[in-house]
Formats: sequence, structure tokens, C-alpha cells
Amino acid sequence: MNPTLRSLCILATVACSASAQPGLTIYNGRFAVVRDSVPLELKAGENVVRYSGATASLEPSSVILRDPAGKVPLSILEQNYRNDPVSEQGLLERYEDQPQTVSFLVREPQKPDRIVEGRVIRSGFVPGGTPTQPIIEVDGKLMFELPGRPLFAGLKDDNILKPQLTWRIQSPVAAQLQAELAYLTGGLEWEASYNFVLPETGESADLNGWVTLQNHSGKLFENAKIKLMAGDIHRAPDRQRMPQAVAALALDDMAAKAERVTEKAFDDFHLYELPRPTTLRDQETKQLEFTRAASVPTKRIYSYDGAPSFRFMGHVIVERDWMGEGNTKVESVLEFQNNEASQLGIPLPAGNIRVYRKDGEQLEFVGEDRLEHTARNETVRVKLGNAFDLVGERKRTNFKVDSAQHTMEESFEVRVRNQSKRAVEIRVIEHLARATNWTIADKNKEFRKVDSETVQFTVPVASEKEGAIKYTVRYTW
Repeated sequence: MNPTLRSLCILATVACSASAQPGLTIYNGRFAVVRDSVPLELKAGENVVRYSGATASLEPSSVILRDPAGKVPLSILEQNYRNDPVSEQGLLERYEDQPQTVSFLVREPQKPDRIVEGRVIRSGFVPGGTPTQPIIEVDGKLMFELPGRPLFAGLKDDNILKPQLTWRIQSPVAAQLQAELAYLTGGLEWEASYNFVLPETGESADLNGWVTLQNHSGKLFENAKIKLMAGDIHRAPDRQRMPQAVAALALDDMAAKAERVTEKAFDDFHLYELPRPTTLRDQETKQLEFTRAASVPTKRIYSYDGAPSFRFMGHVIVERDWMGEGNTKVESVLEFQNNEASQLGIPLPAGNIRVYRKDGEQLEFVGEDRLEHTARNETVRVKLGNAFDLVGERKRTNFKVDSAQHTMEESFEVRVRNQSKRAVEIRVIEHLARATNWTIADKNKEFRKVDSETVQFTVPVASEKEGAIKYTVRYTW
């Protein structure tokens, strides 16, 4: 029997049988939709159904219980959710400040076990809060600790061992059916991660992508069909409210078609399905490969931004030293296309991407970046760090302001040095942000306008050589 249904009991008529395969759709936002099948044997009239297969982080107002065939109209008169499974602290709390005593088993080294009777003045249990120090009265004296292991007479009828849903269901006729249960829960999350392996020489890399599943929901999902939703799904601040799109998803099902992760567009997001059922235990972290590509063409890009904090302030800046000190680091970026020509071309969910370079038979780590959700046919850029052998230098060579004519000119010289053993190409980024209107009055190399306040020069630099950019910008206002 599926353990999620062992505690399913229907008053007046009892039905306990294995459910269909459970399903999960896990979202980037650390929540999930759980789908299960609940066998119901209803009598005509009012029925009480108890279900002990829910998670500890269930959102009660998100629960859907229905006949998927639509033949039996289930009228739910009342629903209750309890998440207070029996515990030592909870049972002690029931005896707090009561005349009845609790038996405590005392075990001491080199002495026989003995039983001590004590009255619980304070259990130490604070529902929803931080536990406090217990107080037990033994032989008229107070102890600020438990004298031993408490022994209880037995469980009462209202004790539960797992989180429990209880429904009062009104049925117009007697019926047997496999009801569909779906709900939102916290405690489940997933994230993608990628490994990019470069050869010893060259830039054609192998990529494999993994998904990491984490279950902190308090429930075992045995042999479950798992889907992963990628995208930034909005949820209202009221977490008890179930988003409409998610409710629709909770009732959707899709069979695996092949022994690999399949992907499809779903609404404004992307849905991935694992190829075969898997068991996800409580407090377990599970990793599964979901994509692989060999010999992905990549391009190494070096970029020098001598004044990365130099941005337009919304008004004309005429102070000579507004820019401050320049940056000397040259950034190293790996770029590739997420398309079929690169053996990719599937939407890539967000996650960390780690880059390795082969050194003989070993792999050496050379950088890591964060990949955001990337659609197919888009460019992926992975920042590896700052190139050790590349250095940039930026200095102002001229500056003058004519306030009467509302003009200002500023000249710069940017030098990039290559101390490595190979030729490189460096993109030099310049920010023209003193005023809205500007023109390049003089230059020694062509440039590309990136946006309204940014230009880019491309500088080839031979091994152990340097390249230089010289330009003058004229501002008007």
C-alpha cells in the first residue's frame, strides 16, 4: 500500500487501497504542486474522510479534491488541516498544571532503572515558539529539567502521527471513485547547474546540465512523476491564495516520451519533465542530468572598462575630476550561442555555470557565473574573472568648458597591454555621461555606439605589445 494512504479512513464506509502514481511540479520559487489520487467509497449523505499523506508545509486554501471524470459532484462542507503530529513535548503539554502525574524512567550508571512520578508544572513546549525550560514537581520539590524519560499511558483518539487533512463531504449518491487531490506546498525546490569543460587548447567546450532537487516538505514521494517549472512566476503577497495558472497546472498531466528530460513551453514559462519516475525522500537532495552537448563553439571576449561607475546623473557635469580613479582590470568572458548549431537550442533554466579547463588528464576550475533564464537562440555570456596578463590604463589628456557657449570637450587616452604569449582582441568600453548630447570630435579608431551614453572600441593587441585608443568627446547643452 502507498504509505500516503495508510491512514485514509472514511467513517461509515472504509476504503483503503493503493493510489495512482503521485506527481510533483516543482517551481523555482521554492514551492510545488503535489498531485495524488485518493480512493473514496462514499455513502449517500455526509461522509468524513481523513487523509494522512499531506506535506508539513501544505497551503490549506490551495487544496483541490474532485472527481477527475466529473461524474460525482463532491460537495466539501468542511476541510481541516492539522500539522501537530504527536511528540514528547506535545504530550507533556497536555499534563501541564494538571493534578495527574507523569511517570519518568530514570537510568543512572551502575544503578538499576527506576520510575519517578512527577507533576508537570511547565512542559517547556511553546506551540509555534521557542521551547522553554521545563519545571517538574517531584516529592514536593521543583526540578528545572526532566527527571528522566517520560512514559505515557497511550495515545488519545485526537492524536495524529502525520500531518492530516480531514474533509466533510456531501455526496448525493453512494459512489466509489479515485478522487484527484492537488495542493500547493512549500519545502520543495529545484535549481539547475551547469559544467562547462574546455579542452587543453582551444575554445570548443563540452557542456552538461544538472537539476538539483531538495525535499524539506516532511513527506516521502515514492516513485513520483516529477516536472520542473522554470520562470519567474508571480505570487500574491497572501500566500494562502493559489495562483490561477498554478491551479490549472495542478490538474495537468504529461507522460514521458523518451529517456531524457523533455521540455515544452507552458504559458509564459517552460516546463521540464524527468524521463522516468523517481523517489524523493524527505530531507533528501537528488541530482539528475537534464542536458548534454559536445564541442559547443565558444568565443573568448576581453573587455576593459576604465570607468565602470561613470554613469549619467541626469544633469550636466562640469567638474573636472568627477570621474575619479580608473580601473585597470580586463574582464574575461566566455560567450556561446544557445542554438541548434551549438547542439543546444533549448530554454536553459537559471543556475550557476562552472567552467573547467583540461590540464592533461586533470580538470582545473577557471571561473563561475550565474546563468539567468535563457531562451533558445539567445547569447550566453559567462564571466570568468579578470585576465592576469592583460592590463588597462585610462587617463584624461584634456578638458575644457565654455559655459557661455554651453559646450565642453574632454579627451582621453586608453592603453591596453598584453603580457601573455598570444594575441588577443580587447573591447574598450567608454561612458560619455557628462551631458545628454555628445559627439566624438576626434578619434584614432572607429567605435560602435552601444547605447545613448556608451561607446565601444575594438583593439587587437599582439603578444607582449600594447594598443591605444585616443579620442575627444564634445558635449553640448
